[in-house]
Amino acid sequence: MHDLTGFQRDLLYVIAGSDQPSGQSVKDEVEQYYSSEINHGRLYPNLDTLVNKELVEKGQLDRRTNYYAITDAGEEQIQERREWEDQYVEL
Repeated sequence: MHDLTGFQRDLLYVIAGSDQPSGQSVKDEVEQYYSSEINHGRLYPNLDTLVNKELVEKGQLDRRTNYYAITDAGEEQIQERREWEDQYVEL
């Protein structure tokens, strides 16, 4: 996960916390967190990066809508990241 941007990590976390969200659903969640509009030209290339790194899988809901799902590798990366963060941050 060290080679992901913060935006890509945020996308990964949103996907991990959802049940096969569409790209639009991911976009809506991230826009709410960032309090600003995320354009498609930023969103989809970053989702594709997560797919190419095999952290997320992409499937088709219908001819126009894709879904995204966390992979086992993606879940492992999140777990490793959380363990690393726990070394430095106590809540």
